[in-house]
Amino acid sequence: MSINPALDKKEQILCAAERLIAELGLQGFSMQKLANEADVATGTIYRYFTDKDHLLDEVRLNVAKRIATAVQAGVSDDMPLKARYRKMWLNIWRLAGSNVDTLHNRVQYESLPCANNRTTLELERKMFDQVERLFTQGKEQGVFKPLDNRILSGLSFEATVALARSHAMGFYQLDEAAIEAAIEASWDAIIQH
Repeated sequence: MSINPALDKKEQILCAAERLIAELGLQGFSMQKLANEADVATGTIYRYFTDKDHLLDEVRLNVAKRIATAVQAGVSDDMPLKARYRKMWLNIWRLAGSNVDTLHNRVQYESLPCANNRTTLELERKMFDQVERLFTQGKEQGVFKPLDNRILSGLSFEATVALARSHAMGFYQLDEAAIEAAIEASWDAIIQH
């Protein structure tokens, strides 16, 4: 099997960009620093990315793809709503607890002005299609509150990220019973009463 060196170089640049952003933040990020980190000439970066905004959009999509894959792992539409919700909640818990940098980067990318690119946002939305279907089906079935899916996610899954991050950083520890109670509380926040 032959390896495409162009894809390898592009992936090398994207990985280096993600490492730099995690280490220095977006304010400390520059194309020259990226070239040094990726061990390529600055001009090489521009063979794969038209400009810094294009590069950051691609990094953002890479991070989103990894997060979407992890969040939706083991979830299928034939599972009951609550089982799907619980599985995604626990997937987020594990991801947030084990990979704080990825989630930290995600927050930084979401605050970028270039991140408002409609094409990028639409691609990201499609990556999280199982999450979207969960909330949409839950509303259609009258289980979830009739709120925008982003609000439902904020009230439930984004809270999971905050809990897991605090847990991973040692601010407090949650045992299995506390995790189950947190799942129930977040479920309760979005269901109709």
